[in-house]
Amino acid sequence: MAELATIARPYAEALFKSQASDLAGAAAWLDELAAVAADPQLLQLADSPKVADAQVFDVIAGVVRGALPEAAKNFLRLVIENRRLAALPEIASQFRALKNAAGGSADATVYSAFPIDGAALADVSATLEKRFGRKLNVKVELDASLIGGIRVVVGDEVLDTSVKARLEQMKAALTA
Repeated sequence: MAELATIARPYAEALFKSQASDLAGAAAWLDELAAVAADPQLLQLADSPKVADAQVFDVIAGVVRGALPEAAKNFLRLVIENRRLAALPEIASQFRALKNAAGGSADATVYSAFPIDGAALADVSATLEKRFGRKLNVKVELDASLIGGIRVVVGDEVLDTSVKARLEQMKAALTA
């Protein structure tokens, strides 16, 4: 079977072109659909030959918090009919990448050992935007294993200023 990225690319590109007038809205409902489609039990249900495509659509539409726009319903039906529900999270990821590239921004994940308050996050965000040279959509995730400091992931770039990373560098220097 082809890689999920290869399967997802044409869907993400087509959705990006068709939703050019409302990329933010499309990204919101696509992320929600992707979160629902990532559930293993739902994928098992969708793969069952005893379950009709309309039933899978009804289950997903029932789980989604808000009402789906017509474009979202049509896209979801297409993905279900083509048996590509498992690729939906990757489609959302590639759509986000296209949206970010068009807007000159990028997604950034800040891993921290402790919660970061709003003012500190704004300072960190401003510093990171200068460092990476583009607008960043920052989200924070807690990771107690870092001990202290932060680890930032922007695309394939990583900036690690955590205590854990510094300890690992010291260990490597001492054992070399």
